Amino acid sequence: MMESPVIRAFKQLVRFGWEQALSCLFPVVIFASLALTKIIPLPFLPRYDWLLIICLLMQWWMVRSGLETRDELKVITMFHLIGLALELFKVHMGSWSYPGEGYFKIFGVPLYSGFMYASVASYLCQAWRRLKVELMNWPPFAVVVPLAAAIYLNFFIHHFWIDVRWWLSGLVILVFWRSWVQYEVNGTRYRMPLALSFVLIGFFIWVAENIATFFGAWQYPNQAEAWSLVHLGKVSSWLLLVIVSFLIVATLKQVKGKIPSE
Repeated sequence: MMESPVIRAFKQLVRFGWEQALSCLFPVVIFASLALTKIIPLPFLPRYDWLLIICLLMQWWMVRSGLETRDELKVITMFHLIGLALELFKVHMGSWSYPGEGYFKIFGVPLYSGFMYASVASYLCQAWRRLKVELMNWPPFAVVVPLAAAIYLNFFIHHFWIDVRWWLSGLVILVFWRSWVQYEVNGTRYRMPLALSFVLIGFFIWVAENIATFFGAWQYPNQAEAWSLVHLGKVSSWLLLVIVSFLIVATLKQVKGKIPSE
C-alpha cells in the first residue's frame, strides 16, 4: 500500500527533528546542567566552577566517543575563544553580568561561558555531518571573510560608534541572495534559502537564551530584580552571531575543498 504524502511528510519531519536533537547534544547538556545546579546546589565548589567542569567533561567525552572529530574540536575551541573575548568586553561594558561566585572567573566572566558559544559551533558541525549539508552558490572567500569580521567587530564598535547591524543584515541578504543550503533527511534531499536558515537558527537560539537566563546562566540589567523575557530585538544579535559562526565553519570546509564557490 502506497504511503500518503501527509504521513511521509510527518515521518520526515520527525526524522529531521531527531537528527537536530542529536546535533544539539552539547547545548542540551549545558541547559540540563544549568537547571540541575539551579535546583540542587552542588558541594565544595561554586556553581560556575561546576558548570565549567561539566562542560570540560562533556567536550572530552564527545571527542573520545567519536561524536566529534579532532578537526571539529579545533573549530569549537576557536569559537570558545571568540565567545570568551566577546563576553569579557560585554560584561565590562555592562551589557550583562555573572553575579555568582567562581574561582575560574576572569574580570567577572566565568570560563564556562565560552562553552555556550562553543555549543553553537558544536551544533553546526554535528548538523552539517548528520544532514550531509551542502552549500550552493557560495560567495567568494574574499567577500565572506571580511563580512564575518565586520559583523563580529560591530559587537564591539557599536558601543563607541553607530550600530550598523541592520546595514550588515542587509548586506548579508545581498551577498547570500542566490545561496542555498541543501540537506538530506532519510535519503531525500531538501533545500532552503541560506538566509532563511540563519533566521531560523537565530530565533531558536533566542528561545534557548530565555531558558538560559531563567536558570541564571547570566543576567541582563532588566533581570536584576526578577526574570523577564529577553527582548525580541536580541534575535538580530543572535542572527548575526550565527552568521559569523556559519561563515567560519563553511569557510574552513571550503578551504578543505568541500564547497563549490561561485
